[in-house]
Amino acid sequence: MKRTAVALSAAVLLLPLSACGGDAEAGDGSTVTVTVGYQSKTINTVTAGTLLRSLGYFEKQLNALHDGVTYKVVWQDYATGAPITAQMTAGKTDIGSMGDFPLLINAARGKQLDQPTRLVSVTGYNLRGGLNTIVTAPGSKLTSLKDLKGKNVSTSVGSAADGTLVRALQHAGIDPDKDIDKLNQQPAVGASALASGSADALSQFVAWPGLLAYQGRAKALYDGAQLNLPTFHGVVAREDFAKRRPAVLEAFLKAQAQATDYLNGHPVTAAGKVAEATGLPAEVVYLYNGAHGIATFDPALKPQLVSALKQDVPILKSAKLTGDVDVDSFVDDRYVKKALGADYAERLAAAPPAAAGEVWPKGSAQKTLTLASPAQLLRHVAAHRDTVRAAYVPDATTGTLWFADKAVWVADGHKLLPFVAPATARAYTDGHDGARVITYADALERAS
Repeated sequence: MKRTAVALSAAVLLLPLSACGGDAEAGDGSTVTVTVGYQSKTINTVTAGTLLRSLGYFEKQLNALHDGVTYKVVWQDYATGAPITAQMTAGKTDIGSMGDFPLLINAARGKQLDQPTRLVSVTGYNLRGGLNTIVTAPGSKLTSLKDLKGKNVSTSVGSAADGTLVRALQHAGIDPDKDIDKLNQQPAVGASALASGSADALSQFVAWPGLLAYQGRAKALYDGAQLNLPTFHGVVAREDFAKRRPAVLEAFLKAQAQATDYLNGHPVTAAGKVAEATGLPAEVVYLYNGAHGIATFDPALKPQLVSALKQDVPILKSAKLTGDVDVDSFVDDRYVKKALGADYAERLAAAPPAAAGEVWPKGSAQKTLTLASPAQLLRHVAAHRDTVRAAYVPDATTGTLWFADKAVWVADGHKLLPFVAPATARAYTDGHDGARVITYADALERAS
């Protein structure tokens, strides 16, 4: 049997980390410290972390309470959700944001340690699962999941990307415990392993797949949207904090909604702010967080997302990362409903924007061009080769946005169709006589 990385242990989750203390009051009782854990480079949490912090909306909402208390916000940045969970269950962090699988681990650990937490809102989501991608090295000959049999695959055990890997392999008839050698690695370590050849493939969450593809260090092997199962990131709060300081939590959720509206209303500017704060290329941030990006941002706890969370529990149980998790008890929409008032119902019913291609011209700080079809986008790029900063196209079947020059292109008569991964392209060509894969250069030439 192939060796498989062991689940995150309680010792790791409870590893002591420096903190200012959650909801700590000064001796005179006039100052309250609110500690927020976030993941700056997990850019689908930016409306509850990086972007929210840069805009200062939370601090402004706290100042508007006028309750005689002076509030101090401490922002703590982490690479993954596990240390945020450790800090929350130690009573040192009040509010945190993380992906769906870490959220469930957060719920399980909170219950186990008698420090219950509650999922109170959503940051970014994709209803088909497109936030997670499996990639290989640029020169790899691997073209499908079946090719991973007997290979070394890096992922972060307990993450949503690990869940995507497990489900995708199972759908392909591959046993994720026996047929691959799973390497439990942090995203940066996994990226290095892919580059060195010690990992044949890497399954990771936003923004790593897009970043590596943009840098020419990886190419997509599997689009998580092929699973057609929602994945998302959300905001979790300690239950005792929420009960003791409901006005503070509501202030946070109001601020998150403001940051969401800012991102949706000014996607290019928001991408620039996140890029500046994280060091990520703005073009990669925009791939996920842009006007037609892979992620949709909305704080509403949509039923589809809650249902997906319930479907995630068996994956974590099989990996012995959690036992049963009562998702219905974990999800608590009271605070966000109160914070958003009448707007909540409208947000709950809102649908993601339709998939579309975009071109980001060089020198344009505020505006991108939306193109009606892949052929139109290609014609524009072909005519403005020296002035295009980035071009994005949605996968013809899943709708997942990808860089146009990194996509797999198919010619079907006069139609030019982009796909994120070889598998989705091959599925199309297999079902359409005469359709064939072509190079990006050929696609540009045909379009022009």
